[in-house]
Amino acid sequence: MFWWRRTALRKRVVVNLSDKAFAGALWAKRGPLLVLRDAVLMQHGAADTPMDGEVVIERSRVEFIQVAGG
Repeated sequence: MFWWRRTALRKRVVVNLSDKAFAGALWAKRGPLLVLRDAVLMQHGAADTPMDGEVVIERSRVEFIQVAGG
């Protein structure tokens, strides 16, 4: 059931929010949360900022997710 939900796990993704985006490895989906590792914060008009540790994002704030091809 819902096998497609796991297709992006452990892949490189870009998680787009309304005001910024995070690029990284989608490590886990825990209830209403997404966990990214090896993440970079991307904001319009600013240099990309590497993030230490894990980044936790509420799924309700996500506008869309892009999965890196290849």
